[in-house]
Amino acid sequence: MNLRFAFAVNNESHFEDRFFGDADRFIIYQLVSGQLEQIYEVVNDNKSELKENNSDNNEKVDILIKNLLENDIKVIVSKQFGENIRIVNEYFIPVIISSESPEEAVGIINRHIHWIKDELNNFSSGYKLFTIKSGILKSSVEDRN
Repeated sequence: MNLRFAFAVNNESHFEDRFFGDADRFIIYQLVSGQLEQIYEVVNDNKSELKENNSDNNEKVDILIKNLLENDIKVIVSKQFGENIRIVNEYFIPVIISSESPEEAVGIINRHIHWIKDELNNFSSGYKLFTIKSGILKSSVEDRN
């Protein structure tokens, strides 16, 4: 299974309190021999392009989904998700992280990777939301307020 994650970070490579699609960059990790390894980073060019064009929300989500699918992403990791989580969870497993450090998030995800694999093996869309602090919690997207 090719399992890739996109971490939504700022230009200093830290998680910030902003929505996934508003990240400056995405750090792409892949599961290799049971451990996440960073494979590349991409600048979120669509963020500034969409703001300049005053694009509507649906267009922003469609472009983001298309770009993530083209990069074979299965899991998206951020400090926050907005209402669009109800759309993106049809394609990707959303993970909310409390840490500012991608390295800390990688350590926690590596310890609990079986939860992510289980979700992918048992569902093809409508994925649950995972919340990571020191451990991991799986909940329905509909349960979010």
